[in-house]
Amino acid sequence: MKSLLKFMTVAFTASLILGSCSKGGETSDATGWKYNDPEWGGFEKLDYEGQITGPNLVLIEGGTFSMGLTSEDVTFEWNNNPRRVTVSSFYMDETEVSNSFYKEYLHWTKTHYVSYPEVHKQSLPDTLVWREELAYNEPLVRTYFRHPSYDDYPVVGINWDQANDYAAWRSDRVNEMLLIQRGILNPSPDQKDSDVFDTDAYLDGQYQGNVKKNMPDLVTGGERQVKFEDGILLPAYIIPTEAQWEYAALALQGNQASSKDEVITDKRIFPWNGNTARYKTRNGTQGKILANFKRGRGDYMGMAGALNDNASTPGPVRAFLPNDFGLYNMAGNVAEWTADVYRPLTGSSLKDTEQQDLNPYRGNEFKQIVIDETGNITEKDSLGNLKYRDVTDEEVATRENYRVGDARDYQDDDDESITYGYGKTTLINDESMVIKGGSWADRLFWLSPGARKFKQRDKSDRSLGFRCAMTRVGGEGGNEDTGGNTFKEGKKKVKRRY
Repeated sequence: MKSLLKFMTVAFTASLILGSCSKGGETSDATGWKYNDPEWGGFEKLDYEGQITGPNLVLIEGGTFSMGLTSEDVTFEWNNNPRRVTVSSFYMDETEVSNSFYKEYLHWTKTHYVSYPEVHKQSLPDTLVWREELAYNEPLVRTYFRHPSYDDYPVVGINWDQANDYAAWRSDRVNEMLLIQRGILNPSPDQKDSDVFDTDAYLDGQYQGNVKKNMPDLVTGGERQVKFEDGILLPAYIIPTEAQWEYAALALQGNQASSKDEVITDKRIFPWNGNTARYKTRNGTQGKILANFKRGRGDYMGMAGALNDNASTPGPVRAFLPNDFGLYNMAGNVAEWTADVYRPLTGSSLKDTEQQDLNPYRGNEFKQIVIDETGNITEKDSLGNLKYRDVTDEEVATRENYRVGDARDYQDDDDESITYGYGKTTLINDESMVIKGGSWADRLFWLSPGARKFKQRDKSDRSLGFRCAMTRVGGEGGNEDTGGNTFKEGKKKVKRRY
């Protein structure tokens, strides 16, 4: 509730800022023509204050770091050798997606997709992940997701595809709320099936909604719908890439010598300093456990009267102290899905061509919006979404910046005439997704942000959850970032960009 109120306050403030497009007769430095003036063509230039922070998100200022294992590779898998990369600024959920968050999603799919009950059924978590032949976990099958005692615990039993569907749904609900708060739309809780709000469909003019007051159209003198260029709508919520997740988990800015120096005093094995999972000295908490994990064989939470992590299974999403970015449980509690397809030799010195060093990511499946024979975007589908298709290799054959439509196995050094022998010689294929962070059921080694596992995208687990991220648009340092170093040259203020 606190997070929602904070978001609504920020959004309302942003709506006041964006309320006036006029820049007081400002003219173009390129042509001299006036901005925001119907008599001069009505070209609009906003006095834009920057991207607002969506619900439950924290700004993660990007930078360079050594991605990969920072501790001894005790498994001898050599699947994440260190390499220097840069991650652009982005936003990350401060907590894992909770049962309460996910139940809100299920409620929406049930009450809005009334003609398509299969959508709701496909979204349900697999509560049977708690069942095991030689353990008495049957109570959790019924209670962990449904009982209110676990509302603020991380949702589990969610596969990779379900996590991405949730992120897409959340994007639309947040943008719909922004339009309501901006005074563009009235709330429409009774919308059904293809009439539900979808961000892309709205921007394409295929969703009208219950309009309260549209934006003024400076060209025609009438009204128009909100455009993406207005800066009101946010980018989509997504599942973070492996690089984003690992960078956010380490939070190395906490070991920066000075805000003015590019010096990190100490590397980190975990999202905190030191090589153990206990507090060193912090207001009487010395020796207390820093995360929810399995300390040793048969020891999930310590002894009665002196419980260490206070949870034999997942704990609350805001348990323990956050890391230096303000993110909770980036180690332990539940492992988390990332967007990347798993390959075992990531970062190997023999694989220099495998990854980029800016925003590395394996998993691109490029899409193109479906166009009809007249060149217009086709009508949205029965669930209110615009239609997309896969980009083919033939379409990009003449391009220089990318050459394949499906880049999941691009330059992974496999013979193109053969495929991964999934289920015979390996458990890895293009559906194997990276998971990070360790869980309540893992030993300490797996809590290192550099450690990595994988799981098939259609599978789920009782120790696996997720959180969302969002692209940062504009200045890397936040809304106050001017995009470069500023200094005075004579009497004129000059910005230099390196």
